[in-house]
Amino acid sequence: MTTTLEPTTQVVANPGHGESFTEHMISMEWNEQDGWSTPELTPLQNLSIHPGMIGLHYGQVAFEGLKAHRRADGSMGVWRSADHALRFQRSCARLAMPELPADVFVSVIDQLINADQGSLSDDPSHSIYIRPMMFGTDTSLMLRPSRTYRFLLMAFVAGGFFGENTESVSVFVSHDYVRAFPGGTGNVKIAGNYAPSFLAQREAEAAGCQQVVWLDAVERRYLEEMGGMNMFLVRGQGADAQVITPQLTGTLLPGVTRNTILTLAERLGHRVGEERITLEQWRRECADGTISEVFACGTAAVVTPVGKVRDRDGDWTIGTGTPGPVTRALRTALTDLHHGLAADPAGWLHATR
Repeated sequence: MTTTLEPTTQVVANPGHGESFTEHMISMEWNEQDGWSTPELTPLQNLSIHPGMIGLHYGQVAFEGLKAHRRADGSMGVWRSADHALRFQRSCARLAMPELPADVFVSVIDQLINADQGSLSDDPSHSIYIRPMMFGTDTSLMLRPSRTYRFLLMAFVAGGFFGENTESVSVFVSHDYVRAFPGGTGNVKIAGNYAPSFLAQREAEAAGCQQVVWLDAVERRYLEEMGGMNMFLVRGQGADAQVITPQLTGTLLPGVTRNTILTLAERLGHRVGEERITLEQWRRECADGTISEVFACGTAAVVTPVGKVRDRDGDWTIGTGTPGPVTRALRTALTDLHHGLAADPAGWLHATR
């Protein structure tokens, strides 16, 4: 049964990123006999779990990340929630978990945003980051899939992922660790993909960088993605510039923002492409000026310019080390869609009801 609660009215003025949680959450349960329970909206609260829960021990945990934005008319829109619903289904299926129907996924997000939109200020750099997740809840240490599951939906008010005034970031190429391997889980969004990346991220931070660049697990030559975000390279200048991204090989997460950028770049008149790009090719094409810009993209990162690369075989600067015109134009095109300031022929911005 859905509980009727008072909507949030307290605006979060200085949210940071990841810790300014909104006041409510939604919970559902699943078992083999009854399927999914009715969504329940409650105040955000701690969980009570058994220490022998399967999800805790064996990593049967899938999640998503998407955002809701304040539109220019004051209403709320959720960005590409139907596409995130489908990716959540793929992640759950990969872990032998039940798939939440896409229409339920979309509707419970609407319900949570309608309850908590009062937390969001009118600052266009702020948004509500939405975290759906599912985990196995059986009390058992037998090495098997759980037979019961819980779905939770929570959110936080988000500022900039790299801070409020980040012009560009530096990245660190990891040679000692890999994020994913063929046949593994790199192309889905599960909890087990992230903790193994923390050590490389620490190395990046120690080197003065904000992000890791991952190479492929087989040859350790090809660019894959960054920690929690996809990457793009810009060849050439101006209207003739080509916007390219590493090819999906089964080890990269197919980012919803990545897909959006490929579409927006075409709309802006650029040629787009997906390629297997080696680290040495990246270095060489930056040195000779072929590659003029690089940026990261994702739900949290939006579109973030990359200015410098640190690598064991020598560091380099991309272009002038500052945000380039193609990167700036794509970021503006994306954020205008987020806030309902541009035409949305694909219907990506879903209005909450």
